[in-house]
Amino acid sequence: MGAQIRVYKRRIKSVTATKKITKAMEMIAASRIVKAQRQVAASTPYSSELTRAVKAVATGSTTTHPLTTEAENPVRSAVLLVTSDRGLAGGYSSNAIKAAEALTERLRAEGKEVVPYIVGRKGLAYYSFRERKVTESWTGFTDKPTYADAKRIAAPLIEAVLTDTAEGGVDELHIVFTEFVSMMTQTPIDDRLLPLSLAGSKEQEDGATTELLPLYDFEPSAEDVLDALLPRYVESRIYNALLQAAASEHAARRRAMKSATDNAEELIKSLTRLANAARQADITQEISEIVGGSSALADATAGSD
Repeated sequence: MGAQIRVYKRRIKSVTATKKITKAMEMIAASRIVKAQRQVAASTPYSSELTRAVKAVATGSTTTHPLTTEAENPVRSAVLLVTSDRGLAGGYSSNAIKAAEALTERLRAEGKEVVPYIVGRKGLAYYSFRERKVTESWTGFTDKPTYADAKRIAAPLIEAVLTDTAEGGVDELHIVFTEFVSMMTQTPIDDRLLPLSLAGSKEQEDGATTELLPLYDFEPSAEDVLDALLPRYVESRIYNALLQAAASEHAARRRAMKSATDNAEELIKSLTRLANAARQADITQEISEIVGGSSALADATAGSD
């Protein structure tokens, strides 16, 4: 019985050490969420207004630009998947990967070849394990992305869109990332970045609302303006997606670590009850042995008399 008590004590000690780690990770993730939320809130208006400006330029001119013109028969689509570099974040990365897989199946059903680009070690490991070709990947910054990271990602993607498909280019650019809705809700979504869709939303199509875009005079030309704006548009959209994903990653990790900490506490309570029961049984057995020995000794003494 004493050996069993020692086993319970070792398990309690081990679970307690794990609980300290998960609690620390929970607190770190909680502290980082606040900063990530502020960055998302700061970048979203810029990204939205830049998108609106690009749409205004594109719709207010007769210029045909490769980044805003739909291909007649698109055959290749680039998909940028944003995952995390680290684990212990629940289903954060796996949910983003599932959304990318669904998008890939949809694009292939339309007869398009999918060209994957990956952000984060988790997504890269998923593709590597299945021996899938990845055109380009970026790692090491998913929890703290910067605008420089977004520019580094955007450059080869824009080049791929500008390159003819016969020479290895693509007709479309899609991005899959996790949108930060709230501390409890993070939703994987896919969005097409290029060619830029100039159509209005469903509400606008139904006539409920109408977005009035400003009129511009272009100097030196609308094409030059688009050449300058569209790279910034792609960079800002990717940067906002990286920030949304980072905030979602911290929220998912905080939730996962809180759940792990709670489970550790419950396990410690359960092991403590089992250890106490084993100790009580050991004490009861010792008392029974003492009483039995005493009775046997008393009987032996009485018999000798």
